[in-house]
Amino acid sequence: MNKTAHVFAYLVKLAIGLLIISPILLGLSMSFMSPSEMASIPPHFIPHDPVTYTYRNATSTVPIFSFMLNSFIVCAIVIVGQIITSSFAAYAFSFFNFKGRRAIFLLVLTTMMIPADAIIIANYLTIAQLRLNDTYLGLVAPYLASAMGIFLMRQFFLTIPRELHEAAIMDGCKDLRFLFTIVMPISKPAMASLGVYVFIQVYNQFLWPLLVTNTNKMRTVQVGMSILKEAEAVDYGVVLAGSVLILIPAIFVFIIGQRYLVRGMTAGAVKG
Repeated sequence: MNKTAHVFAYLVKLAIGLLIISPILLGLSMSFMSPSEMASIPPHFIPHDPVTYTYRNATSTVPIFSFMLNSFIVCAIVIVGQIITSSFAAYAFSFFNFKGRRAIFLLVLTTMMIPADAIIIANYLTIAQLRLNDTYLGLVAPYLASAMGIFLMRQFFLTIPRELHEAAIMDGCKDLRFLFTIVMPISKPAMASLGVYVFIQVYNQFLWPLLVTNTNKMRTVQVGMSILKEAEAVDYGVVLAGSVLILIPAIFVFIIGQRYLVRGMTAGAVKG
């Protein structure tokens, strides 16, 4: 009976998983269909006569790989920036005792409740005045620090014994050295979790890159997909082929970093 229950639970999980990823599987299948096959009646979900020109057209219509490279560069800069800024801020909130520490931390957390759309115009005007449009710095500047990253790193730092910090200070280890040689090396799960979270968030951005980029040289993948959709309005197979290509890196990063994401998110759950 117990074995039957385990099998049933496994089948239920498998069915739910397939249901969740069914849009991706359907998009992958339809990316190999010609327009006539997509319009066939009755509709079918497995291509009878697979075509590959959709992928060739997707890469030749717009420079998808150039867009992907731009997205990777932006993601890498933002990930490094957020790990550094979040670690510094989290270290101060975790190991320093100063007046108003809790109030300042709560103030930082309240920024998470501000919708991104409410400040995007102010950010754009700032970037425009600094003449950073169409540059990597303009793309990454508003995202080099985040309240979510500070919260995540602080929760992990709180699990580090205070005695370790006190012993290091007594031995003459300064705070910066303690942070870089002790705290950050043992915080790799939290940093990996933050990196995966930031990658997925930044890789999927559309509105901000659309505002601050003017040429295809600096476009990111989501803006590139909108260009491809407009160029191939009739042949949805080409659009789906482009979507599949830009999905591959995000899926790969999520699969590799999934366990770090879970570990990092739950590391400070029992201590606050």
